[in-house]
Amino acid sequence: MSRGVIALLVLLFSPKLWALDIQQNNMYPQVALETTMGTIVVELDRSRAPLTVDNFLTYVVRGDYDNTIFHRVINNFVVQGGGYTPQLQPLAEDKPVVNESGNGLSNSMGTLAMARESAPHSATRQFYFNVADNRKLDPSPKRWGYAVFGEVTEGLQVLQQMAQVATGPNAALQWDDVPLSPIILKKARLLPMN
Repeated sequence: MSRGVIALLVLLFSPKLWALDIQQNNMYPQVALETTMGTIVVELDRSRAPLTVDNFLTYVVRGDYDNTIFHRVINNFVVQGGGYTPQLQPLAEDKPVVNESGNGLSNSMGTLAMARESAPHSATRQFYFNVADNRKLDPSPKRWGYAVFGEVTEGLQVLQQMAQVATGPNAALQWDDVPLSPIILKKARLLPMN
């Protein structure tokens, strides 16, 4: 392999180059989530949750959230997605991200946060929208919370309609709150900087 080809490969796989794709210098990047129920625009807060925002945007710019479902909907609680195909197949995950729940952002209505297992640093690709003030998901001196990293700036009514859909148990996912008619995240795209 020639030096020119090697140099090009190094450049293409350079973390610095990929960082440019996720607007590393933008403290408040915006993402449009085009769903089968309408579009939701979120503004992310890199100043308070830099690791979480970078993690989320990596999935966005790679197209990993495209054609996924919102698999867990609990009215007056959360709308969760990002981890499954419409056929209910789990999707590949990157390494877990460090829990940034102590960043001063609260799980209030219309905010975006990372879903995780019971282990505090287990969030990977799944995210949820708060469709109520869920301060019980915030950290306390005795426990880790769930990391909020953005908020809805457009399409709150779409999110509220999503929270109202009929749900039921699903044996494959072992969840009781799966929408009976799938809500698909058709495309997630990072919006250009202003």
